[in-house]
Amino acid sequence: MCLAVPGKIISIDNSIPDLTMAKVDFGGMLKDICIQWVEASVGSYILAHAGMAISVVDEEHAEETLADFEAIARSLENPAT
Repeated sequence: MCLAVPGKIISIDNSIPDLTMAKVDFGGMLKDICIQWVEASVGSYILAHAGMAISVVDEEHAEETLADFEAIARSLENPAT
């Protein structure tokens, strides 16, 4: 099973021809992600898997998904007794 995680593009690096990379914020964790095959810009939210952007998503959907991940993490840290 694969999990694509939404993140917000902070900056874009076009210094390597034919390999557009972006610094992407995943809830405070910054990663370099290849965005070569999606139409994205700074401020866009993307779904990333294995270091590659696989699609652009709207901000509302991305924020809802990130909130769900955060709620799951909190419930795992503090299981009901």
